[in-house]
Amino acid sequence: MLLPAYINVNQSGIPALRSLSVTVGTTDVRFDFNNHRNVGRPFRGLLIINLNQVIPTGTTDTLPIVFTSDGGAVTAVTTFNGDPVTVADIPGTGIYVFWYES
Repeated sequence: MLLPAYINVNQSGIPALRSLSVTVGTTDVRFDFNNHRNVGRPFRGLLIINLNQVIPTGTTDTLPIVFTSDGGAVTAVTTFNGDPVTVADIPGTGIYVFWYES
């Protein structure tokens, strides 16, 4: 297998995003963010995500986590093997590292 000498990722640094709110629905848990310069543009690399809000106690552990930008388009959050990240995977507020590829 031939691998490239380098892969362009995080060319302008590692973006850091902070959640504005969390909403629990019947089908998912949504963290909302401000628009960011990398949202909606071709981007590949690490993201630092600060989840500021606690998922309310009693929320079903199997609900998938999704991200929205200013209440707009929904982006599913998945693991490396494509399984949805669920409430059970988010132990609380804090800093999380994500790989993003648009």
